[in-house]
Parts: sequence; structure tokens; C-alpha cells
Amino acid sequence: MARMLFNRINLFRQEKGLSRKELAELVAVNPQTIGYLERGDYRPTVELALKLAQAFGVSVETLFALEPFPSLAAQLDRKAAEENRNGTD
Repeated sequence: MARMLFNRINLFRQEKGLSRKELAELVAVNPQTIGYLERGDYRPTVELALKLAQAFGVSVETLFALEPFPSLAAQLDRKAAEENRNGTD
């Protein structure tokens, strides 16, 4: 059974203010492909994963993962706890 591939494409796309069509043009795919990727309905080729990561200026590992990404709230809680342990505000 194939493992799910998790991604943050939608998050990075919105942060950059790009439409699906604009991102698709940047990486030379059909806009529908971006939608399929964002929903997890399509696994990118290595080439496409590299193009997407390059378009956002991040590593492939920042954009894709085999395990679900932690929620933003969990990440902020963990950061606050670390700062409290280190005595940093």
C-alpha cells in the first residue's frame, strides 16, 4: 500500500500570493495538477517536487513529508516551551 505524501504547497502558494494558475506556469504544469497536488490526490515526480521547492525558495523536505506536518499551534506551543526552558522571552 502506498504511503500518503503530505505537502505544504497551498500554504506556501498563498503566502507568496500566487494563484494555482500562476504557480502552474512557474513550474510548467497544468493548473489542475496544482490542485491535485494540494489535495494529496497526485504524487509529484522528483523533477516537479524540485521545481516547486525552487519556486518557493525552500528545500523539498520543507515542502513535502511522509508524516503529517505538525500544526502551527503545536509548533508555536513547542517554541514557547523551549524559550521558557531557556529563560528567553
